[in-house]
Amino acid sequence: MTRYLIANRWQTPDGTILHSKHRHDYVTHFDTVLEREVFLDGGLDYTRISFGDCLKDISVYSNDKHEVKREVFCWGTRGKDGKQPVTFIYLKDMETDHIESVLSTQHHVPSHIVKMFKEELKYRKQLKT
Repeated sequence: MTRYLIANRWQTPDGTILHSKHRHDYVTHFDTVLEREVFLDGGLDYTRISFGDCLKDISVYSNDKHEVKREVFCWGTRGKDGKQPVTFIYLKDMETDHIESVLSTQHHVPSHIVKMFKEELKYRKQLKT
C-alpha cells in the first residue's frame, strides 16, 4: 500500500513546529537552540528542509490513524463564494456541509484525500451515535 503525505511537519530543536501546507509554502524559523534559521518547503508534494539531521520529523501520512490525520490536515479554501483570499482550515474544523461540497464538486482531489474526507464524515456520524 502506498502511503501519502497528509501533513508535512517538522519540529525544531527549540520546539517550534514547522508546517508546510502546500507546494512552495516555504516556512522559516530562527531556531534559538541552533542559533540559525531553518526552513521547510513542499507541502504535500515534497519535503525540502534545512539541517534535517537536527529536526524531528513529525509528519503525518495516509496510513496513520484518522484521529491523528484530522488534527493536522489542512484544506485551502476561498470561502463559500470562491472569491476570498485562500485560508487554511484543519479537517477537524471544517463544517460537514463543506466536506460534502468538496466531495461533490472538487473532482481533482486525490483519492487518498477523498478517502480521508469520507473517513471524517463516518467519524462524525459515529460520534453522534
